[in-house]
Amino acid sequence: MVRTYTLKKKLAKEMRRAWPVPTWVIARTNRNVRFSYRRRHWRRAKIKP
Repeated sequence: MVRTYTLKKKLAKEMRRAWPVPTWVIARTNRNVRFSYRRRHWRRAKIKP
């Protein structure tokens, strides 16, 4: 599979989005924001084209 610049950019963006919410955000919002609803596992959920 040839990965073009556009595809690499999209994959990089999705990688960044898959990270959990930082601890300081949880602390600042008094635990209202506990987890990221956009969290995605690379094997379970696929990215829309």
